[in-house]
Amino acid sequence: MSDEDAWRGLAASQEGMLSRRQLGELGVDRWRVRNQIAAGRWAQRSPMVVSTTTGPLSRGQLMWLGVLHAGPQAVVGGLTAAEVAGLRSWHRDDVTVLIPDELEVDDVSGIDFHRTRRDIAAMRAPGTGLPRCRIEPAVLLFGAYQRSRRTAQGVVAAVVQQQLADPVSLLSWVKVLRPLRWAPMFREVIGDIAAGSQSVAELDVVRLCRHHGLATPDRQVSRVDAGGRPRFTDCEWRLPDGRVLVLEVDGSFHMEASHWEEDLVRQRQLISPDRLVVRCTARELREEPWRVAGDLRRLGVPTRAA
Repeated sequence: MSDEDAWRGLAASQEGMLSRRQLGELGVDRWRVRNQIAAGRWAQRSPMVVSTTTGPLSRGQLMWLGVLHAGPQAVVGGLTAAEVAGLRSWHRDDVTVLIPDELEVDDVSGIDFHRTRRDIAAMRAPGTGLPRCRIEPAVLLFGAYQRSRRTAQGVVAAVVQQQLADPVSLLSWVKVLRPLRWAPMFREVIGDIAAGSQSVAELDVVRLCRHHGLATPDRQVSRVDAGGRPRFTDCEWRLPDGRVLVLEVDGSFHMEASHWEEDLVRQRQLISPDRLVVRCTARELREEPWRVAGDLRRLGVPTRAA
C-alpha cells in the first residue's frame, strides 16, 4: 500500500483528522504536510493535528481532535463518552478527554482535558474507532465530581433508563473505581434503580417514603388503559381497602400545553373504580416532600411497618 493510500484510509476512519505523529509513521513528512496546508487542501487544527477538510469541524471531528492532540493514551470521557454510547438529553458543548495525570498538553478550544491517575487503558471501551471510555466509569466519574448529588444520581438513572448500562455493571464499576467520591450514595441509588426506579423523581419518592415511614411503592408498573394502550405508571401502592393509589410525577416539560393535555387524557384513562391517580411535581418532591408525604398518608398509603 502506498503512503497516499495509507493516510487516506486512516483519515477516512478518523473523520478526516490526522495527527502529525500518525502521518510521520506513514511516511508523510512535515514538508508535505506544510505544502498541503499552504495549498488549502488541509487545515491546521492544533500544533499536533491537521484535518483533510477545511470547513468548520463537526462534533465527531472535534472529539477526534481532542484524542489525537493528547496522544495514544487519551480517550473521550465523561458525558462525551456517554454521548457517543447513545445517551440522550445530557449534552455538553465541550468535549471531555481523559489524559494521564503526568501528561502536559496545550489547550485546545472546545476540548476539556481531564487529568487522571486512574488506569485509562482499563476503562477504555473495546473495539476500534474513536477511543472512548466505557459508559459506566464515564458517568460515575462525571457524577462523582459534580456539586449536585441530584445531577450525579440523574445521570446514573438515565443510562439505566435508556438501556445503556445495567445496575449490576454499574455496581461493579463503583467497586473498581475505589476510592470514588459519593460511592455509598451511588450504591444506594443503583440499588433503588435495580428495584424499579427509572428517574431522579422516582428516586425522590423512594427517599420520601423512607424518611416519612411510608411503604415503598412499586415503580414502572405496566398497565393497560381504557383505550387498550400499554402504560407504565411512576409509583403505585396497594391500599388497605384493596384499591391502588397511583402517583404520577410531572417534570417541567409536563407544564407545556400539549403535554399537559396529554397527561389529563392519560390520567382519565388510567382511573378505574379500584384505581386512584394523583399527581405531584418534581419540584414538590425536592422542596416540599413533607407535603406530598402528608397527602399520601391521608389517602391511605400504609406505613412501612404495615
